[in-house]
Amino acid sequence: MAVRLGVNPIGWTNDDLVELGDEIPLEVCLGEAREAGYEGIELGRKFPRRAAELRPILDRHGLALVSGWYGAELLTHSAKEEIAALQDHRALLLDMGSTVMVFAEVSGAVHGERGVPLSQRPTLTDDAAWRRFGERLTEVAEHLRACGLRLAYHHHMGTVVETEAEIDRLMATTGEAVGLLLDTGHLTYAGGDIAGVARRHARRLVHVHAKDVRPPVLADARRQDSSFLDAVVAGVFTVPGDGGVDYPALLEVLKTAGYAGWLVVEAEQDPAVAPPLTYARMGWRHLRETAAAVGLSLSTPRSG
Repeated sequence: MAVRLGVNPIGWTNDDLVELGDEIPLEVCLGEAREAGYEGIELGRKFPRRAAELRPILDRHGLALVSGWYGAELLTHSAKEEIAALQDHRALLLDMGSTVMVFAEVSGAVHGERGVPLSQRPTLTDDAAWRRFGERLTEVAEHLRACGLRLAYHHHMGTVVETEAEIDRLMATTGEAVGLLLDTGHLTYAGGDIAGVARRHARRLVHVHAKDVRPPVLADARRQDSSFLDAVVAGVFTVPGDGGVDYPALLEVLKTAGYAGWLVVEAEQDPAVAPPLTYARMGWRHLRETAAAVGLSLSTPRSG
């Protein structure tokens, strides 16, 4: 089964920093996503949250709904409380034909706080806390799997699962129902080994966010202990092929592992500085060319 290329609307309109792209209509985002060649798109804050409204909009642009972000609070909620809270989101994804739910733990997270340095993020420091979190996450994942969705856990800067070691700990303390979303930009920011994590957890890798990182901007952000959003505004992220991420190494691992999910270009940038269509095309082209070079099968493209 061929890997499919999708895109996240955050390059057009940012969900956490509303002034970035707030003026760009949803129709422009969807039209340009399709024009760039993508088959699907993830949810953003301008999307209707009822399938009856969303389906005709995406159909008009020839786009599938890939997935959508869900921010959980399992450090303070029981699994049953979280399951109850996510029902509307689960129903929308299932009604739209999605197969994965992008899922992140956001209790105490600082990624949406522009003035808060990343060093002030929450952490899990003892075995009991990790065990309790893993049990709750596994229960939620098993519920979703029974409904026809795979939980794709999104490690994310500013949250309790950020580093390579924390990803390994998460995988070790959760059951098989918990899948991994590998985000190339976040893992690079955290200093991790992208290909190594992908290889080590290939069996549970169910979703990939493909972004790139500008090394000089990243070095400045680390040195200044910037907030996540300040680093975004400074231009730390870009699309595949425009930064320092080694995509040939990653796609080689995905090919070997038989990965058959989505590759979603996701690059938080200021659209006034980085024109979304230009960068969407750049990311699409780089992934297609790299996939061809390593022999990873992608679904039939539409010219981008």
